[in-house]
Amino acid sequence: MIARLSAALIVLATSVACTSAPEATEPAAVPDETFRARVNAFVDEWHQDAAHARPAFFDKIAADGIYIGTDKTERWTREAFREWAKPAFARPTAWAFTPLHRNIRFTPDRQLIWFDEQVCSSMGILQATGVVRPTPASFEIVHYQLSIAVPNDVIPQVTGAIKAFESK
Repeated sequence: MIARLSAALIVLATSVACTSAPEATEPAAVPDETFRARVNAFVDEWHQDAAHARPAFFDKIAADGIYIGTDKTERWTREAFREWAKPAFARPTAWAFTPLHRNIRFTPDRQLIWFDEQVCSSMGILQATGVVRPTPASFEIVHYQLSIAVPNDVIPQVTGAIKAFESK
């Protein structure tokens, strides 16, 4: 009886030891700077997709993602944004944002990532904030908000021009 019990335990221990470990749910153990570099490369590629009018730009936005543009009426779901941007993406370049500076932060479990950035564009310097989440293969943009960087000294003229425009 003891021999059979010992044999059964050996078989059980061997089968457990030879079974592959379950897929990890935690992010790979890479240094923070390596993870930050991956996020940075993803956002850079997203901007390059727009600069080259590649449809992959929209694939990098989550299905439930939101894009907020510079106009107060511009709050789009991914599909509404895709539709609005069709004319721009029919050209060789939809729009070009050249990153000047970006700060990337994330939660300890790396399931929530956010960034702020300044980009150079045809409208001048823009500021943006974004929220990213990991996917099995990469990342996706959950929220992106773009704004025009207005120097404080010219805010009275800018707000005056907006008020005049909106009063028409």
